[in-house]
Amino acid sequence: MNIEKNIREDHQVELIVEVDADRMEAMKRRAARKLAERGKIPGFRPGKAPYEMIRRHYGDEPIVEQAIDMLVDEIYPEALKQAEVEPAAPGALEKVESMDPPKFVFRVPLAPTVDLGDYLSVRVPYEWTAPGEDKLTEALEEFRQMYGTTETVEREVQEGDYVVLSIKGEKKDAAEGEDLSELSRESTATLVRPEDKESDSEWPFKGFARQLIGLKPGENKSVTHTYPQDFDDEKVKGATVTFEAAVKTVRAVTLPELNDDFAKMVGGQYETLDQLKEVLKKDIETRDRANYDDEYFAKVIDKIKESAAIKYPPQVVEHEGEHVLEDLSQRLASQNMDLETYFKVRNTTREKFVEEEVRPVAIKRLERGLVLDEIARRHNIHIDEESLSQEFNQTVNELAYQGTVDFEKLNKSSKAEQARFSNAVASESANRLLTRRTLDKMKSIALGEWKPEDDAPKAAEAETQPEEAAPSPEVNEEASQAVNEESDAETSTNS
Repeated sequence: MNIEKNIREDHQVELIVEVDADRMEAMKRRAARKLAERGKIPGFRPGKAPYEMIRRHYGDEPIVEQAIDMLVDEIYPEALKQAEVEPAAPGALEKVESMDPPKFVFRVPLAPTVDLGDYLSVRVPYEWTAPGEDKLTEALEEFRQMYGTTETVEREVQEGDYVVLSIKGEKKDAAEGEDLSELSRESTATLVRPEDKESDSEWPFKGFARQLIGLKPGENKSVTHTYPQDFDDEKVKGATVTFEAAVKTVRAVTLPELNDDFAKMVGGQYETLDQLKEVLKKDIETRDRANYDDEYFAKVIDKIKESAAIKYPPQVVEHEGEHVLEDLSQRLASQNMDLETYFKVRNTTREKFVEEEVRPVAIKRLERGLVLDEIARRHNIHIDEESLSQEFNQTVNELAYQGTVDFEKLNKSSKAEQARFSNAVASESANRLLTRRTLDKMKSIALGEWKPEDDAPKAAEAETQPEEAAPSPEVNEEASQAVNEESDAETSTNS
């Protein structure tokens, strides 16, 4: 078997495989027997007819097509081994170049490669500072609002009031048949906050409640709002909506005093106001630091990528794009919307959306993961059993706290189901732990604190990075027909 190996610019390799004519002829005879076993030739038992009789009965074309299918299954893994190619995904039979001699052209995606360049010289200062007292004050005010008492009043709406009202939303240029029921509520309550304390989570949009100031019970007001293009709710992202508000009831709010009794009201675990403040302050700092870290590590990765050379085939981007679409689909499902409806609302097609919005996100996620993987490899970042066990328990506790898993039902399920759950949690825990350690390493590099001796492996550590076997291809009908047509029809192959 002769192989010509050509590296393509899109990080794939072209393998031109020439097979001995005798091998092709032998495969045609095997293919003929296989066809004869499935059919019936008059005068012969299944599979017992001679080759020439099978040829006359079926013709050469189906025999050759079957032979190609069978031959490709044999020669593809042999070609990969002989050419020393490690595929990143299933390859494709691009064409049958000739039958005399038998010559096949395969396209094989190569595993991604990462050259980080001079990444050890990358420097990004870490400048997070703890939030000021104003954030703690805001959090305490939120709790005061939650535990305040209300009284119905017959006057116009003022700042600080709770307003009970009905809201009907009409979306401009709505798609035909689009479900807009979530833009209307028959009875809802909203708090009229000070302008500098408006909440991003306010419905139907931030600042809406202040539009009600001055209205009395029984009065209406029409408010038009255009949502930004990056708004979280896919149904109204970039849309203009007119809301008709009808005030039903105005309730004045009396807020509790900030003292130890208030702290006990918030939670039985708090004996004093200082205890409540301490817990809130830690929670605020944790969330603020997490947000800062996300931005910080994104900056570091972008800096590393400036001098890095990252190569990957298009199939890897497509695979990551499928994950991006899957994530979007799950978010839409929580809003009672599917992808096709979403495309209609956005006045776009799946193809255009994938190319313009999904692909850039997929590339960014893919390259981030490849950079982190390479840093973990270069710096011998491992996961030890003790740390993994602790992370596993923490993950389970988080699931229990969030109520996302019915553990009572799980305990009554089969051992196989319990094993699947444990394996999923273990995998998630390992990924989280490995990512966290890799980010810590990247941070030490970006701050100029890293030293080579920091990478010395500890005796108790063990790697948890299993390798996956390369898949083999299958050839579909179009590739077989290419024999007679000398076409370039590409045929996807799957394991």
